[in-house]
Amino acid sequence: MATNLAPVDSREVVRCDHCLLVQFRTSNNLCRRCHISLDEEEPEIVQAPAPQLVPAAHRGHLNLASSIRSMRLRNGLSQRQLAGRMGVPRTYVSKIENEKATPTLSSLERLARALEVTVPDLLSGGERNRQDEISELVKDPFIAEMLPFVSQLNGMQMSSILTQVRDLTMRPRRTA
Repeated sequence: MATNLAPVDSREVVRCDHCLLVQFRTSNNLCRRCHISLDEEEPEIVQAPAPQLVPAAHRGHLNLASSIRSMRLRNGLSQRQLAGRMGVPRTYVSKIENEKATPTLSSLERLARALEVTVPDLLSGGERNRQDEISELVKDPFIAEMLPFVSQLNGMQMSSILTQVRDLTMRPRRTA
């Protein structure tokens, strides 16, 4: 007996944020490969993936798609959360990241606002000069005070401090 499937055009294509498998949405919303929810509200992404090298001939639209994805992951946002901030369906964010749709100028503005960057940063991939980033960080009084001690830490201590700082920024403590 043959099974009746919905036409391919009407089925939603999604990418698992964990194993990156591109697949049709399943009825139970679990990834076919890693069996993790495709609608995870709070991603457990520790680091943004390393940027992929793109041949010069393919830069442009692909650069925008990968730029949006990397900025979203860097901010610890799921596609659903980013779409909520923009006021658009989650599938629209997915289509932009998978190069199935090109964002309009107003969508670029909403994307930039939702990712807390400027439109030029969004179009350039948010890539700033490493030296500019370092000098901006050193201006922060907390970082400047910690800098002399960083070289004395071992890997485990460094990891522990980074985890604690990340937790503080992700889940700020409530004050009385």
